[in-house]
Amino acid sequence: MGKNSTSKPTSIGLADSIVGAWNTSNRVTIFLLNGLPAELWDAKIPGEPRRSIRMLAAHLHNCRVGWLRTLGAPHGLRVPKPVDRYKVKPRELTAALELSGADMAALLKFGCEHGGMIPPTPKYVWRNLPLDVGHVLGYFVGHEGHHRGQIVMLARQLGHRLPAEITGGMWHWVKLSKEN
Repeated sequence: MGKNSTSKPTSIGLADSIVGAWNTSNRVTIFLLNGLPAELWDAKIPGEPRRSIRMLAAHLHNCRVGWLRTLGAPHGLRVPKPVDRYKVKPRELTAALELSGADMAALLKFGCEHGGMIPPTPKYVWRNLPLDVGHVLGYFVGHEGHHRGQIVMLARQLGHRLPAEITGGMWHWVKLSKEN
């Protein structure tokens, strides 16, 4: 429960809250990647010279695709195509993240519509993630937050300290929650 400017209690439904939180996290990911200097895209990760920031960024979308294939496709939900982690361009990845972000939101909404649980599927063999929407949201946001932090740290290690507008802007969730 929150309060609006007239001090009347307000409420929000579970699906709107869960999906809204996911959509904001997705916008944070896209905001960060759109703020990366072009020269960082192919920068090699220190200690892992066969991996680049491009590959790490592509991993975010491709993981979503894997989860959607596992948890969503058997229920008739759309699964976007993965991106080529070696060749994807920043603009292409942004478009892919917008699509997979919407598909992840649809998966979470589906779970909310099924009593707060994503029904297990035969493809879900890992079985180490509880399928209630709270845990699923927490896992997805935690995973992406981890990799966003890696990207910020790698930029700094590679001599490209990101501007405060980017690193600070990632924490403007109220503003980002209102964007379409």
